[in-house]
Amino acid sequence: MKSIRIVSFIASIMLLVGCNEDFLDRPDLDNITTDNYWQTPNDLNLFVIQFYTSFPGWSPGEWSGGIYWYDASSDNMLRTNVNNRLSGRNTINSGNGNWNYSNIRSVNTMLSKYQEIDAPFEEMSQYVGEGYFFRAYYYFNLVRSYGDVPWITDPLSPDSEELYSERTPRNEVINNILADLDKAIEYMPSGEVSNGNRLNKEIALLFKSRVALYEGTWEKYHSGTPFGVSGSDGTQYLQIAANTAKQLIDNPAGYGVYNTGATDNDYWVLFNQTDFSGHPEVMLWRAFDRDLGIAHNGQRYLPRIGGDVGLTKDLVDQYLCADGLPISLSGQYQGDQGLENVSANRDPRFAQTVYLPGDPMEEVNGEIITAFEQAPLGQSGSAGCPSGYMVFKGANPDPAQYSSGGVGTTSSPIFRFAEVLLNYAEAKAELGTITQTDIDMTINALRDRVGMPHLTLNSIPADPNWNFPGLSPIINEVRRERHVEFAAEGYRFDDIMRWQAADELIVNKRFKGVYFVQEDFPNLTPGVDVLVDADGYVDPHQNQIASGNQFNVNRDYLLPVPLNEITLNPKLEQNPGWE
Repeated sequence: MKSIRIVSFIASIMLLVGCNEDFLDRPDLDNITTDNYWQTPNDLNLFVIQFYTSFPGWSPGEWSGGIYWYDASSDNMLRTNVNNRLSGRNTINSGNGNWNYSNIRSVNTMLSKYQEIDAPFEEMSQYVGEGYFFRAYYYFNLVRSYGDVPWITDPLSPDSEELYSERTPRNEVINNILADLDKAIEYMPSGEVSNGNRLNKEIALLFKSRVALYEGTWEKYHSGTPFGVSGSDGTQYLQIAANTAKQLIDNPAGYGVYNTGATDNDYWVLFNQTDFSGHPEVMLWRAFDRDLGIAHNGQRYLPRIGGDVGLTKDLVDQYLCADGLPISLSGQYQGDQGLENVSANRDPRFAQTVYLPGDPMEEVNGEIITAFEQAPLGQSGSAGCPSGYMVFKGANPDPAQYSSGGVGTTSSPIFRFAEVLLNYAEAKAELGTITQTDIDMTINALRDRVGMPHLTLNSIPADPNWNFPGLSPIINEVRRERHVEFAAEGYRFDDIMRWQAADELIVNKRFKGVYFVQEDFPNLTPGVDVLVDADGYVDPHQNQIASGNQFNVNRDYLLPVPLNEITLNPKLEQNPGWE
């Protein structure tokens, strides 16, 4: 008998695993608790694919810029209204849906049942490995939000005593996550699986390096605070991150940096494709298909209107000049007055991330039908770009991608090889063991794609505007490279949290936009149609947060445990600052 609930989500996952008629004949996956389901390896296959929908991507049929708007919770991107967490406006509530164990319980069910299937393990290893990966993925999301969380590996029933467990210390949870990922690495095959639409050993290695780097830097920079781990400075995790990333770099299974030699185009092309099958850098991606009713609205916004999202001056200022020097030191810097000036002689990733005059908004057979002139500054709602720096990264100007609602099929990258390179470089820099060889195989490999000068370890010029003047030059430059390479991909908030960097990047600051040039916006009146600060920069939040963001460094690095969870389980203690 067909399950109505399964039919409702089959469209969103069938492209990950292909069409399978047997899938429609399966019972409700949310309610599999008996032995009548777990009979064959394909039962595991059909069960585990439901978790792929947890990965970030475009929101089918909804107002969304996909991953390219995720940085709106950081200093990279602003919207018309301030971010509640960054501005210190978060409150305790009883409905915080982030504290959710439903997917973990489902994975635990699978991992407790697969051993009952009468089949050789090699026929199940891919699916079991995926199960361990997803349990690690869900727990890592909980740790990022709440820190200590109960570690539960059994599929509990309503009367299970474990439901009333205390919170497991975050480092113990991380150790368990890494152990799960080790099993995923062991069980899943190497190399591309299903055209890059399924997990494999290399993706598990990349994710393990991400988890270890996150925890290593969190424990290092939160040491001695209520958010840290007593007796740990994170070194062991930084070493794990470096070793794991190096393992993948040394044995990449065909993955690498996408580089055709087109320095002014390769980076942009990397993010606006409809098919990443066989792609060297995009290791896992989400596909869309109009014929299957799986499409999105993302390209109605990115190549056409602002979507109430704009990149910030904070991000723009991080792009080096073409000579490899920061704007504070380079004679190539042309100033901020107009997009042509601010983009001149800059790292080519700037022009491939920010819309500039002449860029295609609509293009047919290589011919630009509609070219970008200026961002829709001063427009309200989704029609506007409140900073004046409009996102070009991820934009596909093919009219077929946005000719009507819900027809976009631009694919969404989930994991790409560039991350393992920067994870390795950062871990080595934090350990104090980075060498020029390490830099050449990581940062400089990414710079080669865009034709930027190499970073040289022993001759890093001192930038008076480094974000982190108290840290070493190499850590500052590794962080800058990560900032630029991953701009508008959703990494930035996590980086700020794990570096304990709100003091430097968030507190008492308002995120600004373009320098307002009246002749570029002749129909706008400063102070009436657009807010501008005393220095002439667009300042959309000046009336909302006159004193800047009031992120509470003694509270806001973690979310509050929902009150309803504490009511249900009094053993759960509240996070620091939320008591």
